[in-house]
Amino acid sequence: MSAATWFAFGADDVLPDQAAAPVAPRLTASRSSAVTSPPTEAELIDGCLRGRQLAQKLLYDKYAGKMMAVCLRYAQTTFEAEDVLQEGFLTVFRTLASFRRECPLEFWIRRIMINAALRQHRRNASLVAVSDGDYPETLASEEFTLSNYNFQELLHMVQELAPRYRMVFNLYAIEGYTHKEIGELLGITEGTSKSQYSRARVILQTKLERLGAPTRHVS
Repeated sequence: MSAATWFAFGADDVLPDQAAAPVAPRLTASRSSAVTSPPTEAELIDGCLRGRQLAQKLLYDKYAGKMMAVCLRYAQTTFEAEDVLQEGFLTVFRTLASFRRECPLEFWIRRIMINAALRQHRRNASLVAVSDGDYPETLASEEFTLSNYNFQELLHMVQELAPRYRMVFNLYAIEGYTHKEIGELLGITEGTSKSQYSRARVILQTKLERLGAPTRHVS
C-alpha cells in the first residue's frame, strides 16, 4: 500500500476545479489570504482526531522524512524500511487519541517507529544467518566515534550488521536505551546486550579501517 492511498484528499479539502490535479494543500479552502501560516502541531493533531484527511497528509509530510531516516537504520534494505514506515504511520493514526501531549509529537512518533522496527526484527531475525568470524573479537581501543564519517557510508555499514547487532547498536548508541532496557525489549539478558553492542562496534570499526578511514578515538 503506497502513501498516496492512505492520504487521498477529501472533497472538503480541495476546491472544485482542483479535484483532478490537487495543488499544494492549505488548511482550509475557505481562507482568503494568499499566504497561510503552516498548521501548528496541536492543529495537526486536532485535525487528525477529527478525521480530516488533509491533516493526516500534512502530518505525514512533516515527519515522514525524519522517520524514514530512523527506519533505514533498523532495516537491512530500503524496502524493509518502507514497510516499517508504513506500519508505523498506520499505528500513529490508529492510536493518536492516546497521545497525551506531554512531549513533542516527533518523539512520540519516533518511539512508534522504533517499536515497529522491533516487531519486524522479531518476525525476520530467525530467517537470517550471518557469520562474523572474520572480525577481531575486541577493539584496539575501548571507545570510538562515528560522528565524522559520511552518513550514507555509515548507514550502509550499519545495515550490513547482523540483525541482532544492528538492533542493539541502534538502541544503545543512537536512541540511548540502557542495556537492561534493551534486554527487556529484545528478550535477551543485559549481558547479552552488552556483548552484542561490543561486537557491533568491533565490526563497524573494522569496516572503517578496511575502507582506509582513520577512526577517531575518544579520550
